[in-house]
Amino acid sequence: MEIMHPRPSPIAAAMYTLRDLGVDAIVLHGPPGCNFRTGRILEDDNIRVFTTAMLEYDFIFGAKKKLIDLLKKMDEKFSFKLIGVVGTCASMIIGEDIESAIKSAKLKTEVIVVETHGGFSDNTIGAIQTLQAAAKLDLISEKEFKRQEKMLKLATEIEKSSGMASMEYIPPSRGDDKVKVAREIIESIKEGDFLVVMNAKKELGYIFSDILLAINEIGKKYNSNPDTKIINIANLDSKIGLPRIQGYARNIVRDLTEKSVSIDHLIGGLDEYSLAGETAARLIEDKYGDIENSIVIGNPHGVQIEKKKIAVTNGPREVVPLKKMGYDKVILELDAHSMVVGVDSIVPSDFGGVLRALSD
Repeated sequence: MEIMHPRPSPIAAAMYTLRDLGVDAIVLHGPPGCNFRTGRILEDDNIRVFTTAMLEYDFIFGAKKKLIDLLKKMDEKFSFKLIGVVGTCASMIIGEDIESAIKSAKLKTEVIVVETHGGFSDNTIGAIQTLQAAAKLDLISEKEFKRQEKMLKLATEIEKSSGMASMEYIPPSRGDDKVKVAREIIESIKEGDFLVVMNAKKELGYIFSDILLAINEIGKKYNSNPDTKIINIANLDSKIGLPRIQGYARNIVRDLTEKSVSIDHLIGGLDEYSLAGETAARLIEDKYGDIENSIVIGNPHGVQIEKKKIAVTNGPREVVPLKKMGYDKVILELDAHSMVVGVDSIVPSDFGGVLRALSD
């Protein structure tokens, strides 16, 4: 099936994965505008981003010297301990030998080379290539690479079955009315048990956990029946994943604990959103099949449950597939990525704010 709408880039996936591996800087060997938005976001997350700024002349004659010169300047001017060099469509098409350029530069800094491009069918390929390069340098274990690879391939399968790659063309949507859905949630909490499932991807947990927090705050305010409660299920296991991802989970759990909110069931780490959805679905079927009211936050398309109620996502093109899956209402948390860059604590969400305002 040919997909007609824009989809995430393997180059951007490689850049985000390099950040998660702890690089100090990233070099894009390509045109100056390649993945500009990704670079700007990562710079807000304290990653320095550089470009070899390939131009038309370089597309014909090559830009190996540009890459060598840039790497040498970086080595002289900065004290980076680890950098990533990422290929782009331009450098891959003309067959630039990035490895050779790095050897010629004779750097003091350790370098992860990711020879990727934007022509792969799945953006997860860029992440897998990056992790494979890191494993070769012993920056991660082979066991961790295999675990990450499994998660990423499963994420691709989910995207093709019920996500952005599940239809030939998906129109962007702003989702359902937040005020109406928030009122529905508040009334449901007043009536009885309410199930909250957070299945978030990496740093997006910082904003999606605010919705979980808001629902629990409302539960304490309105639910006077001791036999009813809010059940929290979340992929916030801080012992799983790369150190940076584990840190996200620790920070979120810390913030929730300070607000006297606990997670009843951990379903994996913040990089296990593909597998965690399956775990959540089995748990709900086994223990909570009788609960009528629920919300799934973050990556709802990974949670296949029979009784689908409310979903919260950050992708305008995920609204239609989620409705097709059977979710009654879909809320869009727009620009969530830009809100969680460089933070280390829970970030106020738009929908969380609506819930709190209506409960006052």
